[in-house]
Amino acid sequence: MLNPADPGFLASLPEELLRAVRPADLEEPRGRWQGQGGAVATPRNTAEVSLLVRACAAARVGIVPLGGGTGLVGGQVMPEGPVPLIVSFERMTAIRAVHPQENVIVAEAGAILADIHAAAEAQDRMFPLTLASQGSSRIGGNLATNAGGVNVLRYGNARDLCLGVEAVLADGTVFHGLKRLRKDNTGYDLRHLLIGAEGTLGLITAASLKLFPRPAVTGAALFVVPDPQAALALLSLAESQLPGMVSGFELIHRQGLDFLAETLPDLRQPFAVAPEWCVLVDIGLPAALDATEALMSLYEAAGELVLDGVIAQSGTQRLEFWTLRETIPEANRRVGSISSHDISLPLSAIPAFLAEAAPALAQLGDFRINCFGHLGDGNLHYNVFPAKGRQRAEYDGLREAVKTCVHDLVHRFDGSISAEHGIGRLKVKDLETYGDPVKLIAMRAIKTALDPLGILNPGAVLRA
Repeated sequence: MLNPADPGFLASLPEELLRAVRPADLEEPRGRWQGQGGAVATPRNTAEVSLLVRACAAARVGIVPLGGGTGLVGGQVMPEGPVPLIVSFERMTAIRAVHPQENVIVAEAGAILADIHAAAEAQDRMFPLTLASQGSSRIGGNLATNAGGVNVLRYGNARDLCLGVEAVLADGTVFHGLKRLRKDNTGYDLRHLLIGAEGTLGLITAASLKLFPRPAVTGAALFVVPDPQAALALLSLAESQLPGMVSGFELIHRQGLDFLAETLPDLRQPFAVAPEWCVLVDIGLPAALDATEALMSLYEAAGELVLDGVIAQSGTQRLEFWTLRETIPEANRRVGSISSHDISLPLSAIPAFLAEAAPALAQLGDFRINCFGHLGDGNLHYNVFPAKGRQRAEYDGLREAVKTCVHDLVHRFDGSISAEHGIGRLKVKDLETYGDPVKLIAMRAIKTALDPLGILNPGAVLRA
């Protein structure tokens, strides 16, 4: 059993590392849980993180790591159990080094993602992890959840962008894995074990990250497609015509555009009548190529795969297209979903999944479905909303049935019930239901070996 972070325990910690708990420290974006914490510890360096973890291990006090607080599955809040110590990385924000010739940047866990982008751009490089929350999310949390975003198709997710990590383990020892090597076959890769573990195996304190040359030319287009099958065919064509140059390929359903018109009417939309399906194609090219010509060539080669389209004529218009796509989650929040699903599927299974999911849900009730997301890597955000004129509260009794319906179908198509948001506390039961039993046994063994007292983010990923 764990002990609470009570006044007696807190008195044993350096006063300069503690601050009072603020309401924002206990909240998560979707408002599903209210967290708790005896205090917030704000270490300034890795040695102080180690000190705090050693103290918690000695007293058997739970630790909840806190980055930017933008996670969507409750990994950053602990609503029940003995009151934990919240360890925030808000003071560990340094960019320790930039090596432009190596294409590497070394950043502390509390560095804001947008600040890492700026540091890379100052060296004429780019760090391609791009999220709607990049103005407030921190790289430690991005790595802990193996964040995805809109550029996974070309550059990979957070795991693919990390060369090494520094981390404090559950006994307070420091793993000095902050290497800048592209090749290192010296045994088990603890970096990849810690990435995606959501702070349950160790607290990431810094990371060495891959940088890339900035594309000399960028472009974007919104293409209307008749259906998701055509969208997949267009994706294949785009990657054939522009190999390695398609940065993003986003699927957008009419319902998302309708929600934007309903909740954010001042946001300009490119089509007078919202199409049933469209895709946002984003490309990055070398200087010798012209983005408009490349996209026009794709449009002409697509034939019946594309019904209509708008090609960005400037960088400003390209950003307007992306603003449209990245504002859909805000419109969703304003409407209020019954159940939101971050799923991934084999690309070829997506049309069949979409064809079956809507009728299956219709048997449960009257819903609106907003399906959008990163078609290029198979990650869809399949969100279910009340019928027009009805309130979310009217569907409280159906929420679990809706989620089960969607996740059962995802599992049948050999997909994943968590594509990029992680497990957190929201999907612990789902992981137990749909996860491979052997994988779960191995995960539990790893957790027990690395955190035998169970002090690291208790109840996240695996049931406490």
